[in-house]
Amino acid sequence: MNKWQLEDLLKDYHWKLHSVKIMRESMNEINMSMTAQYGLQAAMPKAQGDPSDPILKEVERRDKRWKKIHTYERDIQFIQARLVFVTDERETEVLHWLLEGKSMRWIGLHMGLSDKHIGRIKERIVAQMSHKSQTSEKCIC
Repeated sequence: MNKWQLEDLLKDYHWKLHSVKIMRESMNEINMSMTAQYGLQAAMPKAQGDPSDPILKEVERRDKRWKKIHTYERDIQFIQARLVFVTDERETEVLHWLLEGKSMRWIGLHMGLSDKHIGRIKERIVAQMSHKSQTSEKCIC
C-alpha cells in the first residue's frame, strides 16, 4: 500500500467505522423482521435464477451490502494494526484526532499549532505506518 492510499484510509477511517456500525445494525434488523410465507405462496415452486424473482434480487442486494461491510472492516483493521507504530506523543495525539474525523485546521487550533505543521506531522505518521506495512508485507512471503 502506498502513502496516498494510506492517507485516504486515515481520512476515511471515521466514516467507515460509523458506517459499519449502522450497516450491521440495519442488516440485523432486516434479518430479524423477515417473515416466512404461508399458504399457497409458500407451496408454489420458485424458478431458480429467475431475474424477475424479487426474493433473489433482495438476496443479491443484501449480499453486496455485506461485502461492502467486510471491505470497510478490512480497511479499518489495516489502520488499527498499524497504530502501534506511532509512538511519539504529539504524533499520537494528531493521529487520534485524524481518526476521529477532525480536520487538520481543527487539530491545529486544538493543539496550538499551524495546520501546515499538523500536515507535516501527518506525513510522518503516514511514513511510519507505510514503512512498517511494507516491511511486514515482505516478511509474509
